[in-house]
Amino acid sequence: MADPQLPVLQKNVTTLNQLIDESCRKYGDLPAVGMALEEPLTYRSFHERILLIAALLQDIGVSRGDRVGLLGENSQNWVTVYLAIVRLGAVAVPVLPDLPEADVHHILTEMACDVVFLTQRQIEKIYDIQKELTTVVTLDDYIDDTDVLQVQPFSDFLATAFTRFEDVADTGSFAFPEVAAQDPASILYTSGTSGFSKAVMLSHANLCANAASATAIISLEPEMVFLSVLPIAHTYEFTVGFLLPMSRGCRVVYAGKTPTPAVLQKICARERPHGMLVVPLIIEKIYKKRILPTIEKSAFLSLLCRYSMGRKLVYRRIGKKLEGFFGGRLMVMGIGGAALNPEIEAFLRTAGFPYLIGYGMTESSPLVAGGPYGDTSIALCSTGKPIPGVRIRIADADEQSGIGEIQVQGDNVMLGYWNDPEATSETFTDDGWLKTGDLGLIDERGNVHVKGRSKSVIVLANGENIYPETIEHKLNSYPLLVESLVLENRGKIEAWVYPDYDFIDEVTAGQSREQRHTYIISELEEIRKSVNRQLSSTSKLSRILERREPFIKTATHKIKRYLYTADTMPDSSV
Repeated sequence: MADPQLPVLQKNVTTLNQLIDESCRKYGDLPAVGMALEEPLTYRSFHERILLIAALLQDIGVSRGDRVGLLGENSQNWVTVYLAIVRLGAVAVPVLPDLPEADVHHILTEMACDVVFLTQRQIEKIYDIQKELTTVVTLDDYIDDTDVLQVQPFSDFLATAFTRFEDVADTGSFAFPEVAAQDPASILYTSGTSGFSKAVMLSHANLCANAASATAIISLEPEMVFLSVLPIAHTYEFTVGFLLPMSRGCRVVYAGKTPTPAVLQKICARERPHGMLVVPLIIEKIYKKRILPTIEKSAFLSLLCRYSMGRKLVYRRIGKKLEGFFGGRLMVMGIGGAALNPEIEAFLRTAGFPYLIGYGMTESSPLVAGGPYGDTSIALCSTGKPIPGVRIRIADADEQSGIGEIQVQGDNVMLGYWNDPEATSETFTDDGWLKTGDLGLIDERGNVHVKGRSKSVIVLANGENIYPETIEHKLNSYPLLVESLVLENRGKIEAWVYPDYDFIDEVTAGQSREQRHTYIISELEEIRKSVNRQLSSTSKLSRILERREPFIKTATHKIKRYLYTADTMPDSSV
């Protein structure tokens, strides 16, 4: 493909089109994107596909401002289509693949998406709205043989684009509209923990500014490998896990499967990533399932860990093995989307593992604070410093604790909520700062400490504020528990917990159902007493209740708190 389509190299790109054009110019022959264990596309071939798909979309009637749905798991085809959509000044509408059918209907209908790209796993979700769709393309080449829906496999769609626009591709003379920095690039529905989703409008400039800021906290070089395991329909993975490595000439590898420890180990052994993003749940599972048992099953290691120097030696040794688990050349692992358990972060810090904590929200494209990696002044359990180009202030801070609402300003902050001026107005202060709804403080070294959602804080009768996330971290550190939710019930603090039944099966092997039940009850009571010894007298847990199924969570594995109240407490308790 000829170079005339590419613009003059710019130092500060303000649209996604400029970003990918510039990366193609710099890194044309380098590998760009692909599935794990498969041959990747080069930057040049990736760019060619983007332009051809954009030309075909334009030919079938997609134009500036139109909204196109993307509903599927991560793949090079997903990102190709996204960048083809925004090439036209149209708006990509990424839909999280775990959303239920009713939510998918609502999003695609409200956004008036008559062109949708999806995968086999998602196709049944659109059967009931098929009459509203003019074009359905399967990103994984699935052919629907039910005769319920007419679909086009992506490879056929791409082949049509090559055939129809081959001459244009050779000359690089595509006639695409001009796209401005403030044009919307994407509309994303948040899956918040405190209420119903809103449609967040992010501009080209928002996403480019955030990706550029991320380069200051994560250092990447051309040909490094960035492994993608989180849903790219979420801004965390899209901006930091895709746009950032693309801008640096890296190769982005899509796992293609649920990132269980076994799947990760196999992929990492082959791909040997330099960088990747995870949510705390992933690293916490590895810590509980692989690291803790290594120490607890060895009397010698357990003894060493009682002493500071011995613990450091043991953790360093395990840290090296953990790096080996991820392929042996990991330079940075970004952890975000939810709060990391302090005990696990303390292990990672002592072990010398190359991790970085990040904090943000969809409305800020999403990164607000994090790192920079290697800064020794970053406090344990903080989210690091505000990233370059982003300003943070603490509003209405408590005089004693310094805790107040975290508010944000910068080029990364959203255009607003789609078709909802009232909600947009409520989310911004009179002087233009984004109200995050999170409570936190900034310490003397500039580190941001997030204490929790303002809507989840429990205010006791004596005026004391209880931050449930702090207690949940203490509960979740026990191998018996997978996750927990702390709330107030008639003036008392209670916890729901979802136990690790695999762990319980192993410990109670051969025992009767009654013996197993007795074991769970007694262990939960011991945990309650142990946790209470670490809490103030007013915030102690009055009881712990066993929940027999996981909590419903957001895409970044935060529990949707608004779904749970004291009135719906489970019956089994201690």
